[in-house]
Amino acid sequence: MSLKAQAIRGLLWSGVQTWGNQAGSLLVFFVLARLLSPEAFGLMAIANIGIAFCQIFLQRGLSEVLIQRQTLTPEFLNTVFWVNLAIALLLMLLGLGTAEYIADLFQQPQLTAILQALCVLLPMLALSSVPQAFLERQFAFKAIALRQLIGMVLGGLVGVGMAWSGYGVWSLVGQQLVQEGVGLIVLWQASPWRPTGPFSLSQFSLSQGLSQGRELGQWAVPLLGFNLFNFLNSRTDDFLIGYFLGTVPLGYYSIAYRILGVLQQLLVQTSKQVALPTFSRLQTEPEECRRAFYRATQLTSAIAFPIFLGVSVLAPELIQVLFGNQWQPAAIVLQVLALAGLFQSISFFKSSIFLAMGKPMWSLWLAGLTFVLNAIGFAIAVPWGIVAVAAAFVIRGYLVFPIGQWAVSRLIHTPLLSYLRQFTAPLLAAVIMAGSLLLVKSFLGEFSDSLVIVMVSVLGAIVYSLLLFGLSPKLFQELSTLIHLVRSSAKPPTP
Repeated sequence: MSLKAQAIRGLLWSGVQTWGNQAGSLLVFFVLARLLSPEAFGLMAIANIGIAFCQIFLQRGLSEVLIQRQTLTPEFLNTVFWVNLAIALLLMLLGLGTAEYIADLFQQPQLTAILQALCVLLPMLALSSVPQAFLERQFAFKAIALRQLIGMVLGGLVGVGMAWSGYGVWSLVGQQLVQEGVGLIVLWQASPWRPTGPFSLSQFSLSQGLSQGRELGQWAVPLLGFNLFNFLNSRTDDFLIGYFLGTVPLGYYSIAYRILGVLQQLLVQTSKQVALPTFSRLQTEPEECRRAFYRATQLTSAIAFPIFLGVSVLAPELIQVLFGNQWQPAAIVLQVLALAGLFQSISFFKSSIFLAMGKPMWSLWLAGLTFVLNAIGFAIAVPWGIVAVAAAFVIRGYLVFPIGQWAVSRLIHTPLLSYLRQFTAPLLAAVIMAGSLLLVKSFLGEFSDSLVIVMVSVLGAIVYSLLLFGLSPKLFQELSTLIHLVRSSAKPPTP
């Protein structure tokens, strides 16, 4: 099968995984939000800060090298697997020992037991990292999709059942543990790879397959640093809100941020998951890599721009219908955060390009700059409340965006303005659409929130489609071609 066919088939199954998993997760999330208090979600958000910190050493780092590397040996796979598992066990012990201190820091005694229970996730993630990277490298996204979907369904049933029975925040803990545990079992059933030998010091030291004979340790350090900064960038706001403002405001903020995250997963992660192995295969063909990158970013922006702006317009009605009146303070936070989706829908692919082209340090420096600006912005904003923190997040994103895109344009040998010009049509169409929706919504005050969502969404789709067709007919053709390829790859082969 050609690389193009593999990428299209991988995109299809990645879409099944992402959309199916997120649709199911959202349904469970809506139910849990009506059964649990904002304080429960705030407690879980604080607990996940510590677990997310440990995950950066397991989900990325060494295992990501498996996707980028041109050739693999059994010794190399075994080494990465045992290193990840050893790190996970050490981190689990560290988490068990420090849980009480973290709970005291936030003055939340309940956090001790919650953090200790969630530490069990760490060895699960370590056991999953190499088999999943191995399947991604082979474009076996069907198996990964099944893992996510089965885990999500069973974890969701357990979480909702516990919430209905009055277990409070522990229903969120149970959901997470069951989802990861079931997913681990399914993944090992699907993956043909098994560890066949011990740790090899020589394999950890030398990695002949990487560009210019880089050492594995030298490759992994920038990746770990990049993921550490990503953790800080995504969790500093949670930490400051939880520490200075409390669990209830953090609960509102986490709901809005969760919706933003779901949109990113649905609109961007589907393509991004396939992007790294695809770009890596094309690292010796710069022109083909550039075309693939252009295609991925332009098509993603054409879909993501109108949806993020539409969510910003409809945020109050969406929060009311999906979560209920108790979550209304999250609506204005969502309106602000949705504006970050415009630059994020483009920026998500840059890390895949940096890694595929052997430039992990570029990602590290950019993530470091982002962290510095985030820390300054959040520290200034947090006394003014969660809406100000959300605004600081968006402002920082637009300050860093041109720097990241300049680095990408330099790597793919394309002038920055020429690269950014491809987004003019979808951005202009989406902005005009959002303005028209705001105007129309002002006349629909007497209708129910559900009806307003339906009417405004349909109108927005029509307006955006007409505008995009008039501004960029070629982009319409690109979208039609992609849909045709996905449908063709989904059909079973004829005998």
